[in-house]
Amino acid sequence: MPRFNMNWIYGIVILSLIVLYITTGQDKSSISTQVSYSDFKVMVTKGYAKDIVVNKYQNTLEMYVKPEHIRDVFHQGVQQTGKNPSISVAIGSVDQVEQFINKAREDKKFTGKFSYDNSKDNDFFSSLFMNILFFGGIILVWMFIMRRMGGGSPMGGAGIFNVGKSKAQMYEKGGELGITFKDVAGQAGAKQEMQEIVDFLKNPQKYTDLGGKIPKGALLVGPPGTGKTLLAKAVAGEAGVPFFSMSGSDFVEMFVGVGASRVRDLFEKAKSKAPCIIFIDEIDAVGRARSKNPAMGGNDERENTLNALLTEMDGFGTNSGIITLAATNRADMLDSALMRAGRFDRQIHVDLPDLNERREIFVVHLKPLKLDENLDIDFLARQTPGFSGADIANVCNEAALIAARHNSEKVCKQDFLDAVDRIIGGLEKKTKVMTEAEKKSIAIHEAGHATISWFTEFANPLVKVSIVPRGRALGAAWYLPEERVLQTKEAMLDEMCSLLGGRAAEELFVGSISTGAMNDLERTTKQAYGMVAYAGMSDKLPNLCYYNQQEYSFQKPYSEATAKLLDEEVMKMVNEQYARAKKILEEHKEGHAQLAQLLIEREVIFADDVEKIFGKRPWTSRAEELIEAQQRAEAERMAEERGKQLELEAKQKEEKEAKSEEAKSEV
Repeated sequence: MPRFNMNWIYGIVILSLIVLYITTGQDKSSISTQVSYSDFKVMVTKGYAKDIVVNKYQNTLEMYVKPEHIRDVFHQGVQQTGKNPSISVAIGSVDQVEQFINKAREDKKFTGKFSYDNSKDNDFFSSLFMNILFFGGIILVWMFIMRRMGGGSPMGGAGIFNVGKSKAQMYEKGGELGITFKDVAGQAGAKQEMQEIVDFLKNPQKYTDLGGKIPKGALLVGPPGTGKTLLAKAVAGEAGVPFFSMSGSDFVEMFVGVGASRVRDLFEKAKSKAPCIIFIDEIDAVGRARSKNPAMGGNDERENTLNALLTEMDGFGTNSGIITLAATNRADMLDSALMRAGRFDRQIHVDLPDLNERREIFVVHLKPLKLDENLDIDFLARQTPGFSGADIANVCNEAALIAARHNSEKVCKQDFLDAVDRIIGGLEKKTKVMTEAEKKSIAIHEAGHATISWFTEFANPLVKVSIVPRGRALGAAWYLPEERVLQTKEAMLDEMCSLLGGRAAEELFVGSISTGAMNDLERTTKQAYGMVAYAGMSDKLPNLCYYNQQEYSFQKPYSEATAKLLDEEVMKMVNEQYARAKKILEEHKEGHAQLAQLLIEREVIFADDVEKIFGKRPWTSRAEELIEAQQRAEAERMAEERGKQLELEAKQKEEKEAKSEEAKSEV
């Protein structure tokens, strides 16, 4: 059944007034005109009157005209006057009218109905309706404005006075969210630290008996999509305490002082519900470092809000039993006063998941999908290096959509591979028109990347190469990067050489260069500057780091001479790797040409095709070993399935022959 709403009553009242107005009003489709009393007498004498209605209180009468005489009176047809037009006459005495009507009856000039209207005001209901409609409209508009200004507050007019109130969404028990640590895959270290916060809330005496203090807060730091908000909800779900959730942007408003007022109101509500958890998502919106140079301009309202937050978290007041959790992916932008011990006692880093953690995340997100029995989750985890938890959830969803697009009953491995390609490179543009020359140039470019990566020791192992346009890219090469904790100079130089392989191949084998290497050059330049300016990996500027994370620093930490030397070192590094790439391509130009031709024919080639042309890669990495193991397992599985299929076919053939023999014997 639909739920009751006060708007129903408003609608019924308004509808009733409209019906009342319509039923008591006159026929608005017919016209009425004012005439003198003498003209009225002439019309009655001529036999134009159909009915006459006298109003004693207003000293007026209404005479309704016969249809056949409408044109004589109004000089218009029925279409213009309506079916029941009338004339209105002001009278002096009702007795005189009665005498005149009686005489007209005697003379057979009037044979219609003569009646009296005793109402004091014919327009009473219409006036009442218009007044109610006018004032009701004003009241409804006023209520709408008050509700909007109060953020939809049921207080109506009092909503405007709730501007300074906190907008935090409160859950009386964290368990209402339905999220626990079981729903958070991976992040073992972060979960361990968050588990201690749960223990503080559940059994604080265990720690206070030893003289310890419950932490005031914890800051979750990590890239987007790694599960910071999910961890905070899981803490509330495990602890079973009230949970206040809001975003940092909810504190900031156009009114001065509102942010600080909302901070104070939030902590007042939290104190009344202690022990509890306050979670502020994206705290960098309000906790950004305060300006060291006020002359440069600043948001005073935001700084006042931050000052109020600092005072509430660790001021003269006591906040026993309140733990403040916050999440951000820009911890370097936060104010140092907010980061000190006593406010956010702990910084919990929620990093991108590694191989094993990605496998656990896949297990969580694959539960609602109808999967193929032969799907290998380990293989999917290896195919998604650098993916966050949100990215993996997106991969699973995209794979299901792709399988449905192909009218498949289950989601298979190829659907997941297509989903990864879709997310990384974009949607395939198979309808994009390219000339043969452009297609050949793209194939030579991508074959250059594949060739260089095959013959450099620390380059990431190749997975596949494609010249099918995706997104803004006309071609792409997929690699399976090794998850190294540290990057060596040799590995970074090999990666740079591999990036420059496409441009080098164009220059050597096409004879001209194009804009197709723009993204490669951008990545190469950034990596070279990072190696020289930040990692101290150059010959003339060794062991120096010019990285400065101060937000309000407007000066370079080096001289103009050093800047010139830095540019020279970067140029030298890039040119050396470009020359190295050209040298490798010249040594293997025949294999490169075969690879490019194969790309033109197939559009997509895999590592096995490259191995048939160049032979086995001279260096074997751990990732390649995993790939080879996966390929062997896949080949064994396919051989086993083929064997089972052959056995099934042989068995079916024997049964068919046996049935045929039985049929012959019966005949």
